[in-house]
Amino acid sequence: MRSSGDGSAAGSPYPLHSDAAGQVPMRSAEVRSGAGDASDRIGYRGPTACAAAGITYRQLDYWARTGLVEPSVRSAQGSGSQRLYSFRDVVVLKIVKRFLDTGVSLQNIRTAVQHLRDREFADLERMTLMSDGATVYECTSPDEVVGLLQGGQGVFGIAVGVVCRDVEAAVSQLHGERVDTGETLIGNHPADELARRRNRAV
Repeated sequence: MRSSGDGSAAGSPYPLHSDAAGQVPMRSAEVRSGAGDASDRIGYRGPTACAAAGITYRQLDYWARTGLVEPSVRSAQGSGSQRLYSFRDVVVLKIVKRFLDTGVSLQNIRTAVQHLRDREFADLERMTLMSDGATVYECTSPDEVVGLLQGGQGVFGIAVGVVCRDVEAAVSQLHGERVDTGETLIGNHPADELARRRNRAV
C-alpha cells in the first residue's frame, strides 16, 4: 500500500504498514472527503450487506462489534435499531472475507481496511491489493503487479474495481434504503449514485 516516507521508488508496489499509533500514514492529497458518511444516499441493512458481500450475519456482527468493519451510515443503537452500511462498506466487507479466506493476518486486514476507507472512490477502482500472507501491498498499475509477482512476493491479488462491480451487480438485485427518508428501494440500482461519486472525484 502507498504510504509516505517509505523510500519506495515510483512504479513499485507499496507495502501497507501502520505507524506507532496504529494509523496508516497518508499523503494529504490521498485523503478522501465526504464518501462513506451521511452524504451517501443509499444504505444497506445487515442481511442485504451479508448477501452482497458473501458473508454470514454472524461474521458481520462480530466484525462490527470488534471494530473491524463498522457501518459508516448508521450503527446499531438500542433495541430494535439496525445497522446501515454504505456501498463502500459492502465492498470492504467482501475484500475482508477474501483476505481472511487466504490466511492474511487480522492485523494486516485492519490496516488495509483503514487504508481503503481513506482513499477516493476513483482510486479504489484502479487499485489491486496483493498479499504474500505476511504483508499487504497496493498496486495501481499492471507494471507494479508484475514487479511484485516477479519478486516472488505476491501470491494473492484482489482487483478492487472488480469487487466494486460484483457488489454493484449484487445490490442491484436486493433492497436498499434511502438514508434521508428511510424509504425502502426494491431492486435498487446504485449506478446513478456511483456516477455522482466518480464525477465528484474528477
